[in-house]
Amino acid sequence: MSPIKDLALIYEAPNRAGFFSSGDTVTGCVSFTLTKDTKVKSFKVKVNGEAHVHWRETVGNDRRSYTSHRKYFKDKKYFVEKNDKGTEISKGDHSYKFTLKIPEGDWPSAFSGYSGKIVYTLEARISRSWHMPTYVQKELKFAAKYFPQPDQTMCPQTDSVAKGDVQMSATVDKKSCSPGETLIVIAHISNMSSKNVAPKVSIQEKIRYHAIGKSKYSDLSVCKVVGNTIMPNSVENVSCQLRVPEKSYTVHNCDIISVYYYVKVYLDIKFTIDPLVAFPLVIVPAGVSGQTVGPHPAGVAGGPSANDFPAPAFSYPAPVAQGPYGNPAPNQIPYGAFSTGHNIAYPPQSVPSYGFSSAVFPPALVQPQAPYAPPMFQHGEQPPSYMAVFPPPNSSK
Repeated sequence: MSPIKDLALIYEAPNRAGFFSSGDTVTGCVSFTLTKDTKVKSFKVKVNGEAHVHWRETVGNDRRSYTSHRKYFKDKKYFVEKNDKGTEISKGDHSYKFTLKIPEGDWPSAFSGYSGKIVYTLEARISRSWHMPTYVQKELKFAAKYFPQPDQTMCPQTDSVAKGDVQMSATVDKKSCSPGETLIVIAHISNMSSKNVAPKVSIQEKIRYHAIGKSKYSDLSVCKVVGNTIMPNSVENVSCQLRVPEKSYTVHNCDIISVYYYVKVYLDIKFTIDPLVAFPLVIVPAGVSGQTVGPHPAGVAGGPSANDFPAPAFSYPAPVAQGPYGNPAPNQIPYGAFSTGHNIAYPPQSVPSYGFSSAVFPPALVQPQAPYAPPMFQHGEQPPSYMAVFPPPNSSK
C-alpha cells in the first residue's frame, strides 16, 4: 500500500473567467501526507500544452491509422531533484508552493473533439523506485492570445437566396460573440410555391483534423431551432434567438486541428434542395483580454485579467434584461427560440442604420451566388485567413 496519501494540486485562476493564455504565470500549491518516512526518486510539478489527432479509416480490407502530435511548451519545477538512489521525505503532512511560466507564443485555445484535442495540463508527480508514479493532473482553461476578428465585429450580416417561387432574406445581428451570448436572426420569407416551408436556423461547427497529408472533416449542428410552417402563397417575417453553447471556441492557429463556426439559415422544403444562407461566426471566450488579428487598435473587453498582453479591439455589450423592449434576460433564453410576425424589439439606440425594426427588414433580395468548393490544404500549410477556410454550407436537414 502506498505511503503517499491525499495528493492534491490547487492553483490560482488568472482572472474571473479562469482562462490562462500565453505569458501568464501559474501559481499554486501541492500537498500530500506520508504515513511513514519515504524515499522518492523525484518530485515535480509541470505545466504543458499539446495537440493530438488520431483516427482510422477502412477501405475494403485496407485499414489505415492517421496520427499527428504537436508539443507547444512545457515548464517544470522540481521539489526533489532526480536521484536514482532516492531522497528521503519524513512522515507527516507536506505542502509545496510553486510558480510556473507559460511562455509567449501564438498557442491555440483548448479544444476537445471526437478525433483530436488541444489540451493544457498542470501535473504534480512523485516517482519512487520499483513503484508506479503517484500523480494528480488538472486541465487548464486556455484561450488564444490572438483572435481572427472580422471588420465591424458588431455589425449585422445580411444575405438572400431565391429558389423558384421561394425567396428568403436573412440577417444575423453580429459577426463575433462568446459562449452564452445570444444571437438574433431575422428573416423575410416569401413562399409563392404550392409547398409548405419550414424555416430553420442552426449554429454549425466545422472541424478539420489533419495528419500525414490526410484531412478529416466534420460539420455538426451545435444549436438548432425550427420555426412554424409557412403555408403556400404567403409571406412571413420570422425572428429567432439562439444562445451560443458553452465550450464552443474558434480555433484558427493550429495546423492539425481547425474549428470554425457559422450560422446557417435555411428553408426545409420536401423533395427539393433546401435554399440557405450562411454567415461566418467567430466565437471567443468571454472575459478574456487579447489581441485581434489584423491592424486594429487596442480596446477594452471582458472583465479584469492577470494576463499581461493588450486588450482586443472589440468589446461585447451587456445583454439587455427584461424591460420595456421585451428582450428576455440571458437566463430566460433557451438555446433557441423562434417567433413570427413583427415582434423583435430593440432599444432605439441600438437600431442599425439600415433599419432593424418592426416594419423594415433587410434589403431587397438578390440572386444567390454560385456554390463554392471546400477549402483545400497542403500538408503543413496554414490557411491564409479566416474567410479562406470558412466552411461551405451543409444542406442536410
